[in-house]
Amino acid sequence: MYGGREFENRAQPGGVGTNRYIFMKANEKKILRRAPPRRIGRMVETVVGCKWSLTVVDLVERDIRRPGAMERSVEGLTAKVLNDCLRTLVSYDILEKQSYPEVPPRVEYRFTTFGLKFVEIFKMLDTLESSLGCDKQNVAGERHEFSQKHADR
Repeated sequence: MYGGREFENRAQPGGVGTNRYIFMKANEKKILRRAPPRRIGRMVETVVGCKWSLTVVDLVERDIRRPGAMERSVEGLTAKVLNDCLRTLVSYDILEKQSYPEVPPRVEYRFTTFGLKFVEIFKMLDTLESSLGCDKQNVAGERHEFSQKHADR
């Protein structure tokens, strides 16, 4: 024993590490990792993890529904990346693609019923972030006032 912790000089079956402190044996795990919802978890991870997906969702929400208009509206958004994002959003049933049999062909994207619910969740997150931002500003202001008062000491 060293400082209340067990110390091993060699690897033992079920032990963690060699010449290190043993914090937990492999068979002593207390909490099991909860598996995320498969489809929804992947969807949220993919959409939120993509640099452009939320921008594309915002464009559709602003009634910019055609890919060419989307590409012209956002600096740095390329046709390839836009098409990848649109394909992903359609595959997760957030957007639906409407093709019109015209010359030249016209394509528009709009929200599905699920997509509208998905957007509402992000609106709620924006509201939460705004309320936390106000709280952070208040706390930062109070800290500043406190440091100003106590700086003279």
